[in-house]
Amino acid sequence: MAQTNILLESGTNELEIVEFYLEEETAPGQEQPYRGYYGVNVAKVLEIIRQPKITEMPEVNHPSVLGAFNQRSNIIPLVDLAMWLGKDRRQDGEAKVIVTEFNNVTTAFLVSGVTRIHRISWEEVEPPNAYVASMSNNSITGVVKLENRIVFILDLEKIVSDLNPGLAMRLDEAVDWTSDATYHAVVADDSTLIREMLKDLLEKAGFVVTSYNNGRDAWEALEALKTKAVEEESPITEYVHVVVSDIEMPSMDGHNLTKRIKEDGVLRDLPVILFSSLITDKLRHKGDAVGADDQISKPEVTQLAKRAKALIEEKTKAAAD
Repeated sequence: MAQTNILLESGTNELEIVEFYLEEETAPGQEQPYRGYYGVNVAKVLEIIRQPKITEMPEVNHPSVLGAFNQRSNIIPLVDLAMWLGKDRRQDGEAKVIVTEFNNVTTAFLVSGVTRIHRISWEEVEPPNAYVASMSNNSITGVVKLENRIVFILDLEKIVSDLNPGLAMRLDEAVDWTSDATYHAVVADDSTLIREMLKDLLEKAGFVVTSYNNGRDAWEALEALKTKAVEEESPITEYVHVVVSDIEMPSMDGHNLTKRIKEDGVLRDLPVILFSSLITDKLRHKGDAVGADDQISKPEVTQLAKRAKALIEEKTKAAAD
């Protein structure tokens, strides 16, 4: 399956999603089985295949991990997405497997079927309310209305990290993070878990962190700081030193946020680091196109903290010269 979103212009706040569905067994009193619709960013999809022959894996930590299969000399684990979400998937029909790659990890997900690809704006994607999030094991990051149905955007990164705790973000305690300077970071990420972890880890590295759950809220906060800086005739670095942003977020994505910052006369000198599961060799050019100062793949939070400090120091030295 071709990754058609590579053709999307960077910074337009658009994305393409693969829509798929999980069909559940008919509940008592129902005439038709329930079909739930879900979506995943095309940029994370390597291919869509028929269900392959799988081999059981020893000592899996969740029953949704059905086993693994060999695809072009790669051993790929297969996760039953319905089981992970607590759904009773119908066994009839030909199931599909969505093979994904993000965070430099390849994982396959078993689903009932795939419908089509949609190109949408992030402005159409709404964050889930607390009830919807809790009913999905906190695995939904966005909700979008397509045609006559609601499609849930799944947080596949959370699912993979929960299944493999070794992929979680950890700050390298061997690094000496002591510093005479205190730096202020604005963080934008739609995952509550990631925001809390980033805040905790960056604070350990000596940052003061203000976090937002999407790019639009972060942009509005930066505009407010810009207005304050202009009114007080102070440099913007009196209030913020670096912006760390995810790419995939409801309302405004990280590429669009970066583009707005770099096109602003006051904010453009702020270092912007894209911290995302979508930082790959194939997609790095998108961040370059909107002027990102660096791009770091999750979960490399130690590298993130190091680069944030280095970029701030570079900008400070350049301003002094």
